[in-house]
Amino acid sequence: MKPAHFARLKHTELEHLTRRHFLSKCSTGLGAMWLAGMGGRAWGESGILNKDPSNPLAPASPRFAGKAKRVIYLHMAGAPSQHELFDYKPELQKLNGKDCPKEFLEGKQFAFIQGVPKMLGPQFEFKQHGQSGAWISDRLPHFASMADDVCFIKSMHTDQFNHGPAQLLVHTGTQNLGAPAIGAWATYGLGSENQNLPGFIVLTSGGKNPDAGKSVWGSGYLPSVYQGVQCRSQGEPVLYLDDPEGITRPLRRRSLDTLDRLNQQIAADVGDAETITRIAQYEMAYRMQMHATDAFDLKQENEATHQLYGTEPGKESFANNCLLARRLAERGVRYIQLFHWGWDSHGVSATEALNQGFSDRCKEVDRPMTALLKDLKQRGLLEDTLVVWGGEFGRTPMQENRGGVGMAFIGRDHNPGGFTLWMAGGGVKPGISYGETDPIGYEAIIDKVSVHDLHATMLHMMGFDHEKLNYPSQGVAQRLTNITKPGTKLVKGILA
Repeated sequence: MKPAHFARLKHTELEHLTRRHFLSKCSTGLGAMWLAGMGGRAWGESGILNKDPSNPLAPASPRFAGKAKRVIYLHMAGAPSQHELFDYKPELQKLNGKDCPKEFLEGKQFAFIQGVPKMLGPQFEFKQHGQSGAWISDRLPHFASMADDVCFIKSMHTDQFNHGPAQLLVHTGTQNLGAPAIGAWATYGLGSENQNLPGFIVLTSGGKNPDAGKSVWGSGYLPSVYQGVQCRSQGEPVLYLDDPEGITRPLRRRSLDTLDRLNQQIAADVGDAETITRIAQYEMAYRMQMHATDAFDLKQENEATHQLYGTEPGKESFANNCLLARRLAERGVRYIQLFHWGWDSHGVSATEALNQGFSDRCKEVDRPMTALLKDLKQRGLLEDTLVVWGGEFGRTPMQENRGGVGMAFIGRDHNPGGFTLWMAGGGVKPGISYGETDPIGYEAIIDKVSVHDLHATMLHMMGFDHEKLNYPSQGVAQRLTNITKPGTKLVKGILA
């Protein structure tokens, strides 16, 4: 940093001292007026966890002993078809090619289907695997070997049928913008075991971010330090993390010390904990310059590991991100969120066709996600790492049409009524299938699990009662499981 830059910082510091003198000495009592307007927030309110703003990610104990110390969430953005992966329905195969019965269409809302579509049977062969006898299609030959290590929830359902709102609901508990992601709640409640890396890290692949954008890893009304930090498996782990040319590490340290003094003065004036949090974030970025590079260096892994995952260091891929997820998990990162884009199989093109683009997506994830489970297991990490895999909703048992006309390629429309999600490790009962959809995989009918039920259960595995992990916003104690949606329940049948 040039001397002129330090001079400007010093000038700002002196200006602020003048403002502080005015606020503290002025007879009009502006400081007292501000504190009254804050409604007590300068000292904290009931419902907020007792957090040290200078170290907001310090490890914290949950309300009770949870079995999951960390979470790896693998989201398949676009919503993969359960009919081609896990929810085998012989009855649907019998209806293949026939006009959809009228009762399946009445009162239903679709994203694109119009008129009377044709029923569409499973497009791939299914077999039972493991002692559990789980049905898995031939699109996931590697994953089939883990059938006895995972729990399939086949009765998931949602009330959203468009991607953006549905993704927001899955990750923030509401279809509306502005709520914290579950990763933000996890780091708010538990802090992080590693003070040199963010507590909530996001990795994307597939060429695009999810439809809901970065809001699915935002902090919402929680302090900003709890938002997810998007990192990369290609190039710099975090954009602009490296110092600019000509800036030495001692010089960076001096500039941070000056900013620290300035922010401390601001915090003393206005009592805003977010200012102290900002200091902590600057210091985190400084430490990350050393530790993030090490954590994201896949070249440190041996050849056997690269073969296991199918990784290619230096490229953006789901395989690289799965290996990074393991490296971050063993370094104590609390919540690791992966998004893999490209699962929206409508059939409008080859890339969105079940027999082409969908199969390509399966090849991209099958080997890496299986390797992740095996790797965590052999390292003793799976028992206290919760791994979750799924999309934002399911797909219809009928073939999609547009304007009542059949598609050139094979695809399915959005279906909020039923879909499959799997979980492993971290307190999950392995080798079971929980819940059922109807005989054609259209609607969840037995042991139905809502998105809020899923969230309540995940928080339970981390050691929290979902009704008691809250944060005051807009005059109420907000929570992940949404105060406007009563009836949320733990999915006890999947707990080990």
